[in-house]
Amino acid sequence: MFHFSDRKYLNYQVEVMSRQVEEVNDLYMRMRGWRHDYHNHLQKLKAHLAMGQIEEVRKYLNQLEGDLDGIRVKYTTGNVSLDAILNSKLSIAEKEKIRISCKAQIGENPSVGDMDLCVIIGNLIDNAVESCRKMPLDADRFLRIYLCTQKQQLYIAVTNSTRELVRKLDAEFISNKRGDHGHGMKRIDLVVEKYNGYIRRANEPGVFSTEIMLPL
Repeated sequence: MFHFSDRKYLNYQVEVMSRQVEEVNDLYMRMRGWRHDYHNHLQKLKAHLAMGQIEEVRKYLNQLEGDLDGIRVKYTTGNVSLDAILNSKLSIAEKEKIRISCKAQIGENPSVGDMDLCVIIGNLIDNAVESCRKMPLDADRFLRIYLCTQKQQLYIAVTNSTRELVRKLDAEFISNKRGDHGHGMKRIDLVVEKYNGYIRRANEPGVFSTEIMLPL
């Protein structure tokens, strides 16, 4: 049973994720619309060229370029909700001078619910970015993400640089870890437990990693 603070935090996550999914859906609709109009754009440019209206061609190309500049989805996985989380959170991580490596492909309809998937990935990235922030700017701040489906399982691996070295990674550590970091870890564990999945955390000098496998 959730406490009030748990419900408040979950409601906040739902609100943020819903907004991110809406933003990515809007981008996809704009991309599809531009592709649909592609033929019309070419015909208009050809007409201007046939009439020698080079300045009109230049203006139109600049307008199209401006439209395309607003359409940028760097990470695509096949799942709109996951795309929203990755593009939103990893763009923030890049601004923090964190070196990003992300390989993710899961398709549109995995057995894992979109909300649960976003809770896992969102919290993993938040925790990783928090750890990287504690490192000096001239240090090798990195975040590696790998998601795939294999042997009827969803495999998730997140590895990041860290200054911390924790000897004991168990329920006691998670419950005593203060702030959103610890809360996020508990949320991840609850989702993994819900799907009868597997989670493994490892902390070696300079590196923290989490591996999760969820049955599909």
